Amino acid sequence: QVQLVESGGGLVQAGASLRLSCAASGRTFSTYAMGWFRQAPAKEREFVAATGWNGALYYYADSVKGRFTISRDNDKNTVYMQMNSLKPEDTAVYYCVEDLSSRSIQTIPRYWGQGTQVTVSS
Repeated sequence: QVQLVESGGGLVQAGASLRLSCAASGRTFSTYAMGWFRQAPAKEREFVAATGWNGALYYYADSVKGRFTISRDNDKNTVYMQMNSLKPEDTAVYYCVEDLSSRSIQTIPRYWGQGTQVTVSS
């Protein structure tokens, strides 16, 4: 059974940084693409970032390019997202996602975590 557990969310002021973590279990982590989606209040879920199975490819939404960095540690079965220069519009529930395909993970990822709240005050 695939399980994704996010951590690292919280309340910060605009301009601050946070690092989200996602611990995965239940299958061979190193063969899956990993990523993050987010959902702001009254908005649809949107793709944020993803990385391929070996961490050699990266994909970012335009809204976070240059501010967010995704990385993974296959030895620890964990994916991270470093979020710098946070803005109030980054406020959302952030979901860790997983899929066999680096393409599908950007649109309809197969597996989802429960989410962690990130709130950025102005």
